[in-house]
Amino acid sequence: MRLAHTMIRVTDLERSLDFYTRVLGMTLFDRMDFPAGRFTLAFVGFADQPESSMLELTYNWDTHEYDRGNGYGHLAIAVADVRTTVEAIRERGGTISREPKAMNAGTTVIAFVEDPDGYPIELVPER
Repeated sequence: MRLAHTMIRVTDLERSLDFYTRVLGMTLFDRMDFPAGRFTLAFVGFADQPESSMLELTYNWDTHEYDRGNGYGHLAIAVADVRTTVEAIRERGGTISREPKAMNAGTTVIAFVEDPDGYPIELVPER
């Protein structure tokens, strides 16, 4: 078994695709429009399935705002170097919501960035 994908709802698909592909460096692997249901699904990731999990961006054509609620935590991306990745994201216009520093009650350096809809993304060192 493997985790196939995680889904989040986005309010502007093109803006979100720009963030995930240009700012974070993911690849768009599939995009499907469903006119009868008035929604689009876009699958992005760092490697094509079945080798890797995907992130499904769901764009509901008639919905322009969501309440993320208090149960959502964050997405996490493992990177070679947290500080270098933060600087690259900053240079590409990404929003850094927590600068690189040791995590609470630990020594592992982590950072957080936000996607265009405010979803937090944790940057963690590769293991």
